[in-house]
Amino acid sequence: MSNKLTRQRERLLYLCDWLPPDYGAVGQYSLLFARELAEEGRDVVLVGLSSRGSSDQSQTFEAGSLREMRLYAPTYDKASNLRRLLWTAWTNTRLIWHARRELRAADTVLFTGSPPYLLHWLSPLNLILRKKLVYRITDFHPECLMAQYEKPGLLLRLIYRLTMFWRRRVHEFEVLGHDQAKRLQEAGIRPERLRLKRDPSPVEFVPGTSPLPRPAAADGRLLLLYSGNWGMAHDYRTFLAGYALHHRKGTGRFILWLNAVGAAVGTIEEELKRQALPYVRGAPVPLPHLASLLLTPDAHLITLSDAFVGYVLPSKVHACIASGKPVLNIGSARSDVHGLCSELMRAPYRRVEVGDAEACLAALEGLANEIDSGRAGRSEEDACQLNVGVRR
Repeated sequence: MSNKLTRQRERLLYLCDWLPPDYGAVGQYSLLFARELAEEGRDVVLVGLSSRGSSDQSQTFEAGSLREMRLYAPTYDKASNLRRLLWTAWTNTRLIWHARRELRAADTVLFTGSPPYLLHWLSPLNLILRKKLVYRITDFHPECLMAQYEKPGLLLRLIYRLTMFWRRRVHEFEVLGHDQAKRLQEAGIRPERLRLKRDPSPVEFVPGTSPLPRPAAADGRLLLLYSGNWGMAHDYRTFLAGYALHHRKGTGRFILWLNAVGAAVGTIEEELKRQALPYVRGAPVPLPHLASLLLTPDAHLITLSDAFVGYVLPSKVHACIASGKPVLNIGSARSDVHGLCSELMRAPYRRVEVGDAEACLAALEGLANEIDSGRAGRSEEDACQLNVGVRR
């Protein structure tokens, strides 16, 4: 009887890109969701990439099971479109071949937007396999590439049409936000095929979680943290212009903590140095230390260019909100970043339109005032409690 029940459990193949301990939000969330699905009673095989070597390990839960298969893959130069394309084609082919047995055995295949264009391998193959395809559309390709150009070329437009052809053969989409759902509906995907499943915060802020030591350069200043990826989808010009005004026309109370990686980071550093603007350079921390990192600054910075609204949802927004720290968001009100911050934040929150440097200056000054006022209020409260204790 137990063997029969085991065979009746749904067999789910989950495909993604870089799994922990490699850095990547998609892989971190994929591991979290795969474990949840296994605990709910499915037999889940999670297949992803690792820069440290291939591995295969399994664990059994009371109701289901989880097998983690990591496939070794080298990193690549993201600045070269040709190398990126070759890496993507080779990696997607290897990933599908590595999971070929699990692909045939699965009832459902759930795949993410990373690695890019995995849809173009799975959807044609599924004409034969006839599995249920679920697309967790973490990243839109080729739309993200098209958004970088005013007039995308013929090749990109042809790839987009082919992508939409294969998307219409996906059974279900998991979207990260309402803005993504709107983009898909505008492209012709029926709303009944869309399901909202947000990313949670990848870390918990439990009592006793301590912040990291503050950088020495931040002594006497408010620390504004940009953590994670700062790439092509994330506006930086508005912030740099507003930050320069903050230090030349304003109080200059904030110092940027650039704890990021990504295509834009080199340009940002060059501009900060050119304008002699103060900043602290850091690097992403391992996941076990992420909660402490996010509790360390006085405020968080999130940015998103208008052209990428609905195509990209910065995953860090969930952890920034959960940290209880103030947030400065440079981006459109149409993005779910603004919707989530407006709905869930209890700490001070400011949003600035992309391109409005003066509004960025005002937001920095306003946040600094609120943070300083909150500190003063807490100091007065602590002093009152101390005085009461002395009188007693």
